[in-house]
Amino acid sequence: MATKVLVCDDERHIVRLIQVNLEKAGYTVVTAYDGKDGLEKIKSEKPDMVVLDVMMPYMDGFEVLKSLRRDPEFMALPVIMLTAKAQDKDVFEGYHYGADMYLTKPFNPIELVTFVKRLSQGGSDADGPKRYDL
Repeated sequence: MATKVLVCDDERHIVRLIQVNLEKAGYTVVTAYDGKDGLEKIKSEKPDMVVLDVMMPYMDGFEVLKSLRRDPEFMALPVIMLTAKAQDKDVFEGYHYGADMYLTKPFNPIELVTFVKRLSQGGSDADGPKRYDL
């Protein structure tokens, strides 16, 4: 069974770009366009991983991430933050709330697929959090 990835971003063209590249690599993709919808779909679809934007309507990505980390069912769910928020304080906040990776826009979709593969195969940032500016 293919790894299921939920992609949550309010920019539809970004979601579509990620979806096409992940599906081409063999992943099943579920999409959401705001934080509230993303959290609801995480609970109903039970993805294996989440690619999450920060700046979204109704609930931002940091709030979604905090909610996941408080929930025993989803506290270990791998989350890649993919956002234009590239200030050091934003990166720190992402890792502080439990992001597994923090990637900044603009990004290379093929490199994102590589990071998704790495996390889905059990890779981690065992040496501490890293920042990936693509």
